[in-house]
Order: sequence, then C-alpha cells, then structure tokens
Amino acid sequence: MAKPDIRSRLAAITKPSTWVLEPEPSTFAPTNSWSNKDMDPVPPSLRAWSTLNYVAYWISDATNAAVWELSSSMLAIGLTWRQALPAIAVGHVIIAVIMVLNGTIGARLHVPFPVLNRSSFGFWLSYFSVISRVILSMFWFGIQTYTGSECVYQMLKAIWPSLARLPNHLPESANITTASMMCYFLYWLIQFPFMLISPQKIRWLFLAKAVIVPPTWLAMLIWAFVKVPSSKGLLNDHSSLSGASMSWAWLSALNSALGIYSTLAVNIPDFTRYAKNERAQYVQLIIIPIAFTLCSFVGMAVTSAGVTLYGQVLWDPLRLIDQWDNRAAAFFASFAFVLTTLGTNISANSLSAGNDMSALCPKYINIRRGQIICAFLGGWALCPWEILASASGFLSFMNGYTVFLGPIAGIMVTDYWFVHHTHVDVPSMYRPHGRYRYHYGVNWRALVALIVSVPPNLPGLINSINTNIHVGGAVYLYDIAYILGFTLASSVFYVLSVVFPAKETMLDHTILGDEEPATAEDSASDEKHGNEKYAVDVTETGIQNV
Repeated sequence: MAKPDIRSRLAAITKPSTWVLEPEPSTFAPTNSWSNKDMDPVPPSLRAWSTLNYVAYWISDATNAAVWELSSSMLAIGLTWRQALPAIAVGHVIIAVIMVLNGTIGARLHVPFPVLNRSSFGFWLSYFSVISRVILSMFWFGIQTYTGSECVYQMLKAIWPSLARLPNHLPESANITTASMMCYFLYWLIQFPFMLISPQKIRWLFLAKAVIVPPTWLAMLIWAFVKVPSSKGLLNDHSSLSGASMSWAWLSALNSALGIYSTLAVNIPDFTRYAKNERAQYVQLIIIPIAFTLCSFVGMAVTSAGVTLYGQVLWDPLRLIDQWDNRAAAFFASFAFVLTTLGTNISANSLSAGNDMSALCPKYINIRRGQIICAFLGGWALCPWEILASASGFLSFMNGYTVFLGPIAGIMVTDYWFVHHTHVDVPSMYRPHGRYRYHYGVNWRALVALIVSVPPNLPGLINSINTNIHVGGAVYLYDIAYILGFTLASSVFYVLSVVFPAKETMLDHTILGDEEPATAEDSASDEKHGNEKYAVDVTETGIQNV
C-alpha cells in the first residue's frame, strides 16, 4: 500500500495544479494570475517595522563586506582616503534622499515595488524593470554568497590549518580553488533556512547583526592603527593620480558609491511596505550616509595598514584576514562577516528577487519560492568568482548597475511626487486593464525617457567590459552614469507627462481600496471595455479615500 501512495504523491507533485497559490479573498486582482498573498497590500496587523528596525537594517548593511570592498578598492585604483571618502559620503547622501522618496511610497501604500512600478511604467512595461531587478538581485546573491564562502574558509582554516594545503583540482583560469568551491557550496547551504523566514520576522536578524558586527569592525580599526600608526599608514598615503585623471577617478568612485545600493533605492518599497507608519522609515535619510561613510573609512584604514604590513592592496577583507597569524582573531572576525553577509544576502538580494519573481508568475511563485529559484540561478549560473577576480572588475560591475537603475529610480520619483502629486489608485495597480494600462500596457512617456537616458551610457559600459573597444570621449559619461541617467530620465518623463498628460491616471485623492474585490467577470468585462470601465469604477463605486 505504501508504494502506490508514494507514486500518487510524486504524480501530484508533477502536476502544475499542485503548485497553484490560493489568492486572498480581499485581493484587488481579478484572478490569481495577477496577484497572491505576498503581492497584495500588507494588512495593518503585519506592519511591524519600527524606526529602530530601519536603523538596525542599515547599520547591519553598512558593516557588509561589499561596502568594505567598495571603499578599499578605491585605494587600488589610485585614490587616497581623503579623495575617496567625500565621494562615498556624497554618493550616500544622494542615495538616502532617493531611498526615502521611494520608501515613503511603500510606507503609504503598503504595496511591493513590482506592483507600484505599474503606475509609472504601465502594466506591461513595468515588467522591464522587474526583470532587470531579478537579474541584478541574482548577480548580487551570487557575489554575496562567494563573499560568505570566503568567511567560511577563514573560519575553517582557523580551526583546521591544513585546509590551506588542500590539493587544488581546478585550473587557474577558473579563479576559484577546490577548497574555495567546497566552502562556497557549504555557505550556499547555510543560507537556505533563512529563506524560509517571513519579511516581518527577518528584521530581528538585522538587529542581531547591528549589535554583534560593529564591535568587530571597531576592533579591526584599532588593530590597524596599533600595527601601523596613522603617520606611517593612512595619513601618509599620496595619490598616484592628478589632474583630469584624478577628477574622473573621483567621479567614478562617486558613481560606484551610488551603484552599490542603487538596486535597493528602486525596490525599497519591498521593505518600507512593512513600516508601522510613514515616519518610521524617515530615519534612513540620516543613518545611511553616516553609517556607510564611517564603515567605508574603516575599510580604507585597515586596507591602508595592510599595504604597509603585507606590501599589497588587500581590498577584500577576507584576504587580509588570511594573512593573520592569530587563529582566534581570524575565526571571530570571519564569523562576524558570515553573519553580516548572510543578513545582507537574504534581505537585499533573495527577498528582492522573491518579490520580483512573485510578480512575474504570481499564480505559482510567492516570495519563498522565488528565493529558492534565486539561490540556484544566482548562486551557480552567474559564476560570481569571475566578477570578483579583480578590483577594477568589481568597480566596473558596480558602475554597470547604474545604467538602468538611475533612469528607473528617476521615473518612479518624478511620477509619484511631481506628476501625480502622490495621488494614485492602488486597486488599479492589480488590474491589467485598469487605470494604469495606458496604451496597450505601456506608458510611452516612461519608454521614451528610458530610450533617451540609457544609450548615452552604453558606450562606456561596453568599454568597461572590453577595453579594446574604443569609444572616445563617451567613456567619461559612464563615470557619471547614475546621475546622468536619473536626471535625463526624470526631466524627459516630467516634460512629456505635463505636455501630454495621461488624463485617466490623474486624481485629486489617493485610492487605497474598494468595498468589493475584483472578480473573474470584472476581468472579462474589462478586456472588452478597456480603461473606461475602471475610470468609472474607482470614482463611483465604494472606495476609501485619503
């Protein structure tokens, strides 16, 4: 009797119907093909993030190996700490402003980025942003997983020194050894349980990181100044660049500072939607520039000390720890980096990918399933060890993010705050033929803004990938890719929206919900009558106005 039961269970698993997610009765979407529980607006009972949680979130993210690598790799390209630190500070002030502008939208409307984006780009064009975010999240997931594997390697080597002598059976061109690959797989497995934690509860992990990790960074800073006095190390650094070369390197550093969290600046509503109230996330405006600037200084100070002690720019903190003789110090420092990398990878990468994948296929994929898909594709298919092979490659990768994310963020901010003056229709964001259908699902104003703002940065992106391809002076535009893309897209989108307004989307109040959820009949009727039906529905039927 057992065998047939097993066969029946296996057969059930292979049926698509087994994986269908049940929609919430209160959903605004006409069918479960357009939304699920994770995509619907967050109910009041689940809005649990406080100001303290956002402070802990950003402190924990600032004490991340990627932040260390970003700041210390600036020393590797010839800048001094005096030149690099202002670039980091200015970049994070700009990002903090954008983060709060977009974050406030999520805190007010309680909807995720993939849904919110439909009001700016149109129901179908929004999928361009969502797919871009999925790809970027998977890239970051792989990079953070590789960084976490370095932490595991150092922890194991501190306990088992012979690990460093483990025979390598991989070619040098692979940019990873057998021991590193083993640690990569181990860390990849460690992450899985944390992908099963809900976004509401994962905030406690950030609090733990904010308490445990900063003291480790402080200890490493003290170690750096004890081993190498500032008069001989950090304060004695001199730039190898001058004139125009130094100016463009500084702008490139600024762009990299913008790029490191430009992804989260776009999808921050995925996290602020859980805020207890709108004010809870305002603290990001202060904590982001302070935390990231201070942590970047630590990274540069310790890296500078490493240059004096070891004769090379060890821009990766785990490679610097690898030089230590004190096995206990190496173990605990590596453990701190395991913790901070784990939290950042889950919150900023796998959760973001889960949200985006949920929007791409809400009938079958929720946030948890999306995270599992991200773990396989981002963890293995993208080969992150190739990206992190050199400092210049890392900076090029960071700059590459800004080509698309600057324009997307610019359009979102401009649309909500300046075009629609904060008055949007939440239920229509869930309806493919609702108010935000625009023209066949495309807001052509946003499309034109993308077409104008992205191409100027493409020659520089191509040159960064293959330096043998010469693009002339256009390469310099790439050093200001985020600011250029954000400004161009915002300006073009605003002008087109004012000159050619989408009248069906213009409201004099915000619509948060209606009395009756949408039905399959609504969807069928909507297919026939288009935008006009919902233009009447949202103004004449039962609604909640703000």
